[in-house]
Formats: sequence, C-alpha cells, structure tokens
Amino acid sequence: MTLRHLQILRAVADNRSFTKAAAQLYITQSAVSHAIKELEEMAGTALFDRTSKKVCLTACGRLLLQESLPVLSSCESLEKRMKELEKDTPVRLASSITIAGFWLPGIIRKIQEKHPGIRTEVEVVSASNAVKLLEKGEVDAALIEGVIPEGPYESFTFDSYSLKAVCAPGYIHEDCDESRKSRDTARVEGSPRQKTISPSALCREKLLLRERGSAIRDAFDSAMLLKGCTAHPVWVSVNSQALIEAARAGLGITFLPDILVEKEMREGSLAEIQIEGISLKNELHVIYHKDKYLTVSFQELLLMIKSISHPAATV
Repeated sequence: MTLRHLQILRAVADNRSFTKAAAQLYITQSAVSHAIKELEEMAGTALFDRTSKKVCLTACGRLLLQESLPVLSSCESLEKRMKELEKDTPVRLASSITIAGFWLPGIIRKIQEKHPGIRTEVEVVSASNAVKLLEKGEVDAALIEGVIPEGPYESFTFDSYSLKAVCAPGYIHEDCDESRKSRDTARVEGSPRQKTISPSALCREKLLLRERGSAIRDAFDSAMLLKGCTAHPVWVSVNSQALIEAARAGLGITFLPDILVEKEMREGSLAEIQIEGISLKNELHVIYHKDKYLTVSFQELLLMIKSISHPAATV
C-alpha cells in the first residue's frame, strides 16, 4: 500500500465517483479503478458498493478511510513545510575558543538582526577538535585559527590577531634581558619601558602556556622550534583567562593574543616582552567541505563573516 492508494481512496469516497475522483487527481479513470482494486485485494474485502449511478463506502471502507485521514493530513502538512525545510535547518558551527569569545557573538547577532529566521548551533572547542567535527560531518563549518588543514576544504581568511608575550611588571628583572642596556626600548612616551628577550632566554623562564593542539600553542612552539629552542611550561591551561591571572600574579610569562591582554596591558597589570627576532600572528579562517551543498542560510552566514574586519566591531 502506498500513499497514493490512500489519496485515491479518499477522492473516490468524497466524490462518490471514479470518474470525478480521476478528474480531481488528474489521472485516468482506469488508474483509479486499478488502485481501488489493489486496495480491496490487500484488505481481502470490498471497500465500495458500486451501483449504476454512484459508489459508496462499505463499513470496511469507512474504517480504512477513518484510519487513513490522519496519515494523509500529516503528509500534506509536511508537503507544505518542505519548501521551508532549508530555511528551518540550523547552520551548525564549530568554533575555536578565541574566535567564539571575540568574533562569533557579533557575527551571529548581526545575522539574526538581518535574517531573524536563520538559526545557528555552535560548539566551542579547540581548533584541532573543530576540524575533527568537520571531518566527521557533525558541523557545517569550522572557524579556526592558525594553519588551514589539508583536505577537501574550501576556506577563506576573515581576520587575524597578533600574539604577545606578557607578564606582571614586577616579574621583569634584569637577568631576564641578556643585553638590557642595548635592548630596552620605550613603548609609548610616558609608558613603562619594554624588554627584549632572546628565544633561548625566554625558554629558561617560567612559562604559562595554552595546551598542545591549540592554535596559540602551535604558533609559539613552531616559532621556538625554528630558533632551536624548546619550551617547558610550568603552567598549561585550556583557559586563557587562567593564564592571564597567573601572569598578573607574577608566576611567569604567558603568550596570548593581543585582544585577550590589551585591557591588562593598558591598565598596567601586564607588560609586554619583545622576543628577539620573532613577531607572530594567527589568521582566522572559515573552512567547509568543497562538495557541501550550501543552503541559503549558510551562504548568508558566510557573507556575514566575510564582512567582519575587526573584533572591536563585534563585541
């Protein structure tokens, strides 16, 4: 039995005529007769009493129609909503922690203001885990920092941030700088003086770093490796704010995005240390599968992200 059988059953019952039912459904009368015959064979009984002028449901036919109507109603309701399915389907995103903290809220707020019907679902994870969720097909796109992974992906870069080495002002001491007199430089007139430290000297300090696999830690470790140095942190955390507080308490030097520490640097609770020969930044990317079908909602979201140029506009 198919849905079409039930539609024909209802049409014949409503019109009390095979001919009128065929006209209503835009099919031939023989197709109607054939469908009703098939239903009667499946039911093992007559569903209509046929007279020379009209056809009427039998008691068995009325019972079948009664149980068919909710099914037909549900299918017709679904058919009406099918055109809205794409619009109603949420866009699923995996975002790195830094992007979720400084870029993504503003992006989503803007798209909700422009397109209130678009829904988003966000999972905030490390950059590496965001890529894993994309690989598994559990999200539509990943918002990550750092290096774009190899694979069948489309991507674009929508912003970047600089990475800063910072510590409490009181933590900076003379033997932290191998050549203090020649390397001290003024940051801004009237502001604290800024230290410069070699990569090897930095790695001998107490380091407060993000976990391995995070884009921030990967950028730091890669830079040190290129200089022939290896960092051995005394603190490792998935939480950047915990590292900021540890650095403010004078427990060591942390290495974080400028947007995370600019407030503390402005207030003077953290001071920047320049690393000799190293200036790093991480770019921010959106990646998604090349062969992915782009819904209207997803396309609008991609356009919104491309329009973002600075986190200050989104927080």
